[in-house]
Amino acid sequence: MKTVKIIGVPEHFNLPWHMAIEEGAFSERGIDLQWEDIPEGTGKMCQLLAEGETDLAIILTEGIIKSISEGNPSKIIQQYIGSPLLWGIHVASKSKFQTISDLEHAKAAISRFGSGSHLMAYVNAQQHKWVLRDLSFDIINNLEGAVNALNTGEADYFMWERFTTKPLVDQGVFRRLGDCPTPWPCFMLVGTNDFMDNNVGVLGHILEIINTYTQEFKSIPSIDRTLANTYGQQLKDINDWMALTQWSTAQLPLETLDNIQDTLLNLYLIKEKLEPSRFLMR
Repeated sequence: MKTVKIIGVPEHFNLPWHMAIEEGAFSERGIDLQWEDIPEGTGKMCQLLAEGETDLAIILTEGIIKSISEGNPSKIIQQYIGSPLLWGIHVASKSKFQTISDLEHAKAAISRFGSGSHLMAYVNAQQHKWVLRDLSFDIINNLEGAVNALNTGEADYFMWERFTTKPLVDQGVFRRLGDCPTPWPCFMLVGTNDFMDNNVGVLGHILEIINTYTQEFKSIPSIDRTLANTYGQQLKDINDWMALTQWSTAQLPLETLDNIQDTLLNLYLIKEKLEPSRFLMR
């Protein structure tokens, strides 16, 4: 049995992996696929990949491209979610802020530098033509930390996947001022160079299994109810999310990679553009 470590956020996007593991799809191929939830998100996952503490990760596109550009010895194996991520822009329920424009000089809560919540704060600022050097941040590690920071006034707003935070909006903990979709596909399947170089056959089995599960996922009977019950979501929200979400088995297109690098470069988040071979498994 070949042990393979994989990490991802504890969110509804990743249910296909858990189903495949629980149903023995990987173990039937001689693979002990060990999943670990990383609630801190992409910044932490980039660190674990760079340190060789995991073999694979389901990770935000902009975060891993920034990390690889800084020397992370990993590559994108393929797209996992081929549709954009809808980032909700949240404030505390009793916050004085009423519109997104009110946040121009406010402090953003981020899980860590290099995370999606950090990078998308820049994307949102650019879209609203704010002065990027005026952005300020409070590191909160995870969703629980964001709740504390916003309600104590340590930070003013928090960007996180809209449907994951929807229960907190329903409970009156957060108020959502609007959304900021990523201008590209949101989640990638990423592996360390060492793992991919030495486990070509194993990786092929993993891709065959997970791609079968994701392509059939929406047709599973009552999958919307399973998702709602598993992740504490309302059924309507899950159906709205499923209508927006498309899983993918394709590699990230070169023009999309080019656009992401251009965006990060223009936001001063990376120092230079690199060749596609630095980012993409071929």
